[in-house]
Amino acid sequence: MNLLQKLFGKKSKSKIDIEQSEKSSYFPDKKAPIDEKFTYNFNNNGGKFLYCLNMDEILESFYNILEENEIKESNIYCINKNLANRFNGDKFNANEFSDNSFFLSTCESLVANNGAILLSSNQIKEKKLNEFPTSFIIFATTSQLVESISEGLRNIKNQSKNLIPSNITTIQDFETEKEKDFMSYGSSTKNLYLLLLEDL
Repeated sequence: MNLLQKLFGKKSKSKIDIEQSEKSSYFPDKKAPIDEKFTYNFNNNGGKFLYCLNMDEILESFYNILEENEIKESNIYCINKNLANRFNGDKFNANEFSDNSFFLSTCESLVANNGAILLSSNQIKEKKLNEFPTSFIIFATTSQLVESISEGLRNIKNQSKNLIPSNITTIQDFETEKEKDFMSYGSSTKNLYLLLLEDL
């Protein structure tokens, strides 16, 4: 130990001290993987998340949701005929829905940084979200995960070069019983189940 260390009582830095000093406010935070970030934020928003490895698991989860909520196939409102066929939904309703209906749809993107679901007129036509049933079942794939809304909008623009969808919106609040505050004014709350298929 040299003279200065004796006078000032300075100890040599341990490995832990060095690591903590390197984690200053000027260093960027380590980024969580996009799927972890989405899952965390989506669950915090009150969404119900079912991860599936194949279409058989998707269908099993789908029928479990119907059974849990005591919903008949005729009370499933589905605009997309291809999606209805994928879910063997010959009894689904494409024209009208009642208060106890579920809306089955795809989405444009799953937004990781706020746990939101990005929809467009490709899924909801020109309707507003408050015109739909309270309960949604969204079918999506892991390749639809994006970091931010702007990245999701960029994907929409790239996929539809000639005709960009006109009605673009997000659902971010999935807790229907939660007391509202002024920050959620005007947003449409949905009881939402996400059926996520691994495709990467």
